[in-house]
Amino acid sequence: MSETTIRTDDQLATFINVIDVDPAKQEELIAVLNEGTEKVISQKPGFVSVNIIASKDGKRVINYAQWRSPADVQALLSDPEAQAFAKRVAELGTPGPGLYSVNAIHHA
Repeated sequence: MSETTIRTDDQLATFINVIDVDPAKQEELIAVLNEGTEKVISQKPGFVSVNIIASKDGKRVINYAQWRSPADVQALLSDPEAQAFAKRVAELGTPGPGLYSVNAIHHA
């Protein structure tokens, strides 16, 4: 079983989607993200983990996902099943997706 581990020295692709949402729709958006992750995203090659993070003010949801490679992310983005969930997300909020790398980690 995989879980999210954030390190600077791994070779994982980090996909982050910051979604602006009307606070009245935040819970619905989270439900769609959970459904998409369980039914589609987690079944795709290269999947490692997804973390869904909700702002306390209800105005944002962050989808923090890890993949084995950038190619796995690109394959996901062109997948029709994933695109259907992305469309549902876009109907509820304003997505801001991007591919990232971890450059630094600081601990207490």
